[in-house]
Amino acid sequence: MPFGDSITEIVCWRSLLWQKLQTAGYKNVSFVGSMTTQAPAGCGSVNYDRHHEGHSGYLAIDIVSKSQLVGWLKNNPADMITMHLGTNDIVQGHSTNDILAAFSTLVQQMRASNPNMKIIVAQIIPISFGSSNTAVTALNQAIPAWAASKNSTASPIWVVDQNTGFSTSDLRDGVHPNDSGDAKMAAKWYPAVVNAIEILQKGAGKREVEFTA
Repeated sequence: MPFGDSITEIVCWRSLLWQKLQTAGYKNVSFVGSMTTQAPAGCGSVNYDRHHEGHSGYLAIDIVSKSQLVGWLKNNPADMITMHLGTNDIVQGHSTNDILAAFSTLVQQMRASNPNMKIIVAQIIPISFGSSNTAVTALNQAIPAWAASKNSTASPIWVVDQNTGFSTSDLRDGVHPNDSGDAKMAAKWYPAVVNAIEILQKGAGKREVEFTA
């Protein structure tokens, strides 16, 4: 389940990630979620699984307060989840501590849905306007220790650094990735997603079982 805000919804990194997985032979993976939107200009003619749970403008703290992820996972069960969240929380002035508290609740909800959920959390991409990027840096610096404190053998949390090597020239509007940004994000997600798939396949004891991501 690709989970997040507009940086998950109205982008093309999902299509690029899907292509990478298909090319590498991981054809038994299904993206899941209630949404099928993509970038306004589309993502070319690529036929990919467009399902996701990216919601433009959503804050992590609001998703928690409304228990929205609970319903999304009930309707679209997942074996693994990628999460790029916190951008809108930062723009709205919420603190790193508030955002991480929301992340902790989201992890609890993921594990309530699936005790063996494989969780991939992003250190988020930059924001090019105002002083927001200072808060982005603070959040990103705090995420690894937070993830380590919530990690478990059955339901590991892996951190993917989507920020390093991602410049403001990779943004189309100061917030969302352009073509080069999409390519960088897909490339960063890919090893972690493959690692999760391999662990799931090993646990299932066979390669042809279908996994929902």
